[in-house]
Amino acid sequence: MRAQRTFVKRQPQLPLPPWVRGLVITLFSISITMLGLLLVTFLIGRVMPIDPVLAVVGERASQEQYDAVFKDLGLDKPLIVQFFYYVSDVLRGDFGQSLLTARPVADDIARVFPATFELATIGILLGCILGVPLGVIAAVRRGSWIDQIARVVALVGYSMPIFWLGLMGLLLFYGILGWVGGPGRQGIFYEDMIPSVTGMILIDSALARDWGAFWDAFSHIILPASLLGYYSLAYISRMTRSFMLEQLSAEYVTTARVKGMSEWAVIWGHAFKNIRVQLITVIALSYANLLEGSVLTEIIFSWPGIGSYITTALLSADMNAVLGGTVVVGLVFICLNVFSDLLYKFFDPRSK
Repeated sequence: MRAQRTFVKRQPQLPLPPWVRGLVITLFSISITMLGLLLVTFLIGRVMPIDPVLAVVGERASQEQYDAVFKDLGLDKPLIVQFFYYVSDVLRGDFGQSLLTARPVADDIARVFPATFELATIGILLGCILGVPLGVIAAVRRGSWIDQIARVVALVGYSMPIFWLGLMGLLLFYGILGWVGGPGRQGIFYEDMIPSVTGMILIDSALARDWGAFWDAFSHIILPASLLGYYSLAYISRMTRSFMLEQLSAEYVTTARVKGMSEWAVIWGHAFKNIRVQLITVIALSYANLLEGSVLTEIIFSWPGIGSYITTALLSADMNAVLGGTVVVGLVFICLNVFSDLLYKFFDPRSK
């Protein structure tokens, strides 16, 4: 007799909701990017012509001391095992100990990063508040004197070295006019008087209701923040002008004007609305550059941020501090990219 075949009907698999698929893809992308960043920093730490053992024990240590520290650091193990230990330490927030401060690198970064965050945030706010309207007006009044001024402002912002602008600003506004505070985050009188809550002196002094310390901190931060704001303003205004020119020459803008719509509605309700997604990328990149690229500004103004921290550590061959700061800066870039993707979905319905 012929055997009877039984067929089992498969239950149809329910597709994952779009937000779940997006979350999985985002988490996977973040994990791969972070793993690549850790691999790069690990290899940099291994190929640098600096002996981490000698940096710990000194050049006068005996061979027995050298071998003991060499084994204690795990340098006797294969590279793949060292990398595994390195990744596990970073995931626990352990970047090792700084040779300069004799403190955990994570504690040092937690102490210096708020200063850079405060400085860069004020800078990007100034760049956006002034740069976006300037770019829009320059595009609307193309060829006018306003457009020419906007282009010169952007050109000077790109061309002038920021360290030269910083020195000239200190000489003029602090040395000659006395309008702003000098280098550092606070004057000597207010140092260590405000309890640290967020690490950002403006916020901490406002929380403590110490308005004397607040205005002292403001007088110290306004000049370096304005320089960073001018640097970002040049980039943001130039890109905003370019995006707006493209939209203003589109057919839908001409149609809106023919229908009798007001110029304000055409510019801000139609043209500017269609460049918001592009501006998100520009602003996010500019903000990230301010967070990691304000090294010269921090050095000129004696600003105790992460840029000057990494630079000092590099000059002193403190590789734990250098690699820890590099990982944090890379993580900032990743977080800003994720935040930009979220804003895309909010402002652009087509990406949902």
